[in-house]
Amino acid sequence: MSYKNLHQNAFVLDSHCDTPLALIEGANLGKRLRKGHFDFIRMRDGGVDAVFFAIYTSGKLTPDEATRRALQLIAVTYDSIEANSDKVALAFSADEALNNRNLGLTSVFLGMENGAPIQKDLSLLRLFYDLGIRYMTLSHAANNEICDSCAPKEKRWGGLSPFGKEVVKEMNRLGMLIDVSHISDESFYDVLAHSSKPVVATHSCCRAIASHPRNLTDEMIIDLAAKGGVIQINFYPPFLNSSYAAQFWPLCDAYEEASDKYKADPKKYKTLFKNAEEAMFSLKRPSYTEIVDHIDHVVQLTGTNHVGLGSDFDGIEVTPDGLEGVDKMPLITKELKNRGYTDADILKILGGNFLRLL
Repeated sequence: MSYKNLHQNAFVLDSHCDTPLALIEGANLGKRLRKGHFDFIRMRDGGVDAVFFAIYTSGKLTPDEATRRALQLIAVTYDSIEANSDKVALAFSADEALNNRNLGLTSVFLGMENGAPIQKDLSLLRLFYDLGIRYMTLSHAANNEICDSCAPKEKRWGGLSPFGKEVVKEMNRLGMLIDVSHISDESFYDVLAHSSKPVVATHSCCRAIASHPRNLTDEMIIDLAAKGGVIQINFYPPFLNSSYAAQFWPLCDAYEEASDKYKADPKKYKTLFKNAEEAMFSLKRPSYTEIVDHIDHVVQLTGTNHVGLGSDFDGIEVTPDGLEGVDKMPLITKELKNRGYTDADILKILGGNFLRLL
């Protein structure tokens, strides 16, 4: 079977997309957008059947602000789906997503990136589940009431907090997937020890290839798979390639600093911002084929049942060369075919592995 036909026949699922951030700024996903990586037109062009929209909240927000922000992001997502009901529908389960496909519709699932919006209240966790949240990333770039993040040097809990252990138990009971992306290594192993269900890394890569605390070690990947879980490979170039990362991070820091100054005083800092922007975006990016390098690595460790795709579209500044948006997703299938994967294994990697956990 040709890669195009295989991709068309597959159920293709992207487990992490930050497009609600664009929605809250007024983006119309029913049109082909020039900015960003995702809209419903390009989703269909890319043969993507389902996507998880990430309900992301910053660790800089107060608990009440985080809860309010999460509800706002869910609301604008619902509004966008309703406005494009001829193209897309919400899904709360694998069966609903498969049924949507039979009706000619693509599916949007909801995942929560950062557990801060539940504060220290399990009733809020249940509320968000009722609103459609089907996985929750326990923390983001800051330690929270649930667990430690991989980002700060100083940890708060040394893994899961006492409340975090309650959260894990309740997520298991509800049927909400636990996402271990962003959390510390100690938190990761606490989750594996306390969860009675498989857990997922919805947008992470392999630390053996690109050394970064956001990525999983070989041991973590093997243990995740032994629990029945799946690692979904992130498309973010500095998580894919260490050499690129060494050049990128200083440019990214300079860009973010210039961006903050430009927002405060556009006239004064316009040139500074433009120069920083050009420096970061002109850096030669790794090829999209390096996504498949990470897939290969996971397969060598665990077989083909524990890996998939979690792009992080609209949450990353840059994408791999050749994969500038969701419409380019068939290239992943082409590369998998070129490397000799069987059609059955490609179907699992493109979506089947994650779908079985929903």
